[in-house]
Amino acid sequence: MFRSFRYYNYRLHFSGQALSLIGTWMQRVAISWLVYRVTGSAFMLGLVGFLGLIPSLVLAPFAGAFADRNNKYKIVLWCQVAFMAQAGMLALLTFSGNYNMVLISLLSLMQGVVSTFETTGRQSLVAELIGNRDDLPNALALNSSAFNAARLLGPALAGIVLSTFGENACFLINFLSFIPVITCLLFMRLEPYVPQTLTGNTWHGLKEGFRYLERTHDISSLIVVLALSSLLVIPFSTLLPVFAKDIFSGDATTFSWFESAGGLGALIGAVYMARLKGAKKLRTIVIGANLIFALGVIFLSFSPTLWMALIFTAMACTGLMTQNAAINTYIQTHAAPEMRGRAISYYIMAFQGVLPVGTLLIATAAHFFGTQATVLAEGLIGLLIIGLYGRYLRKKKSMEKGRIIPMAEWWRKLAS
Repeated sequence: MFRSFRYYNYRLHFSGQALSLIGTWMQRVAISWLVYRVTGSAFMLGLVGFLGLIPSLVLAPFAGAFADRNNKYKIVLWCQVAFMAQAGMLALLTFSGNYNMVLISLLSLMQGVVSTFETTGRQSLVAELIGNRDDLPNALALNSSAFNAARLLGPALAGIVLSTFGENACFLINFLSFIPVITCLLFMRLEPYVPQTLTGNTWHGLKEGFRYLERTHDISSLIVVLALSSLLVIPFSTLLPVFAKDIFSGDATTFSWFESAGGLGALIGAVYMARLKGAKKLRTIVIGANLIFALGVIFLSFSPTLWMALIFTAMACTGLMTQNAAINTYIQTHAAPEMRGRAISYYIMAFQGVLPVGTLLIATAAHFFGTQATVLAEGLIGLLIIGLYGRYLRKKKSMEKGRIIPMAEWWRKLAS
């Protein structure tokens, strides 16, 4: 399970990220709680989430082309510095007692822009930190384990800090957490960067990436599944503060329980993926994980007690984590090396980029139709999405082999 730790650079990468991500999750919880505490609006909660993620929808393909043409290590390093500056500005803002939603929204937008380039660069860099490409699925799964272990610990710590010191302390802790990750990056021993001799500009590289996806239906179909899920199902997590505060009459600590339950479930999914040997049957895993995810969301929507809601939140996040990790691993292991950054950028666009649109859509639906009814509809849509993907896999076997089918014809065949 931990075989990727034998690589020095990967150990540094993992250690720095593991520590920094705890602070990142503390900040996420603090921002969500601050916005809902000050405004009392599910719509504002969705709007701030929208602004923090919408840059991925617009910039991800450009970030992928940029990463394929530039030093990925330097991209990650400077983005970590920018993250640190953003956390510091949030801390200064809230320590001064200024809870201006416009400024907080702009800082969330800034984080989203930086995150688009950092995530693309970091995902592409992992392949350069390990010596054996067969260990790439394990390295990616361990990354997810660190992310979700932080998701488990970060909200739990945030609940304590929020109730004792307030949101500003969470932002300060996140600011300090970037010291270890930047230090680890500086201590890495990487091969000297050799610029690739690529023709055309970034826009040309962007078009090349799209044409590549158009030819590789196995990758593009998974990206479509993820995009639909991000639009209509994954935004259920945006409404967790409403479950905590309104449905179960809780406080910041109750909300941190929901986040920690989600982190625990996601950690279970990440550990499962880390224990996999090789990258076989990943699409079958996507179907099973999506089924668990959708059922967890459905059961959460009408949970009668808090402890049952926490269990089903964990269940949903187990499926969500496994689905996303399987899709990510499939793309990283099947994309051509020179196209990896651009392929990953479309994964990021489908996940982080589409998610803010879905967040705003689901928050609006919750405002008009109620939180529980909206979450129930999300779960049912999740079942429909995975049903359509299963239909695609069955149809694919009967399609003509060895011929590149244009995307328009591909969708027409699927619909028929």
